[in-house]
Amino acid sequence: MIQLPHDTLRTTLRQLNQQIALPRFRQLGAADVEEKSPGELVTVVDRELEQALTPLLCSLLSGSRVVGEEAVAAESSLLRGLDQGWVWLLDPLDGTANFAAGKPDFATMVALLRDGETVASWIYAPVADTFAQAELGAGAWLDGVRWQAPAAAHAPRHGVLKTRFMPADYQQALQARLSLAEHSAGIGPAGSEYPALSRGEWDFILYWRTLPWDHAPGALFLHESGGRAARLDGSPYRAADAGSGLLAVADAAQWAAARALLPD
Repeated sequence: MIQLPHDTLRTTLRQLNQQIALPRFRQLGAADVEEKSPGELVTVVDRELEQALTPLLCSLLSGSRVVGEEAVAAESSLLRGLDQGWVWLLDPLDGTANFAAGKPDFATMVALLRDGETVASWIYAPVADTFAQAELGAGAWLDGVRWQAPAAAHAPRHGVLKTRFMPADYQQALQARLSLAEHSAGIGPAGSEYPALSRGEWDFILYWRTLPWDHAPGALFLHESGGRAARLDGSPYRAADAGSGLLAVADAAQWAAARALLPD
């Protein structure tokens, strides 16, 4: 196994956000924000962070390539071959809508794949100046301190239901099982939700859309801190696999119980 650049990435993500993102926070002009697809925003900060991080990530590992959210928005074929070789996944600004609206809940996320398996991840929230990282088989850390989520004290009951991209028929089936009013819609980006789940703020999160840069970083962090993120059929989440539906549970031992709350 290679020596993972944890210190380098921690320093670099903080410095680049201080140089690029934070000076523009709540300072964006109308020309700095656009809609790249219906309902999906992109800012100059997303693009500049990705442009700055892409060559740096490639330089850290010979023969690797970067698949960034904004590059894929321009050329979708870049998503091919995520299960081949060393691939960096990059979400330069997870929570772009929050950033554009002047809300502090956003993060920069990076994951490293080896033949499709996530082997390391880094999540940096610049306003809070908090850092989550994980390494496959080695553990998870929050702000440099080894992190293990507490074991669940009760059966799963408080969850987050991300219904925005969910088909209407599944939402109806979900409503028949659970009162949507009694469950949170979430605090926004996955880069905030996965660490919050691991800290015990909820028992589970149900996602529908599972873009690789949104979930590979947090799913590994959750796994290494004692939780589990898996497809609704129980199969492991892999960034290279297409599909919808992902159930993330704070305590891995409670995954089946959380799944039983949901429709088939």
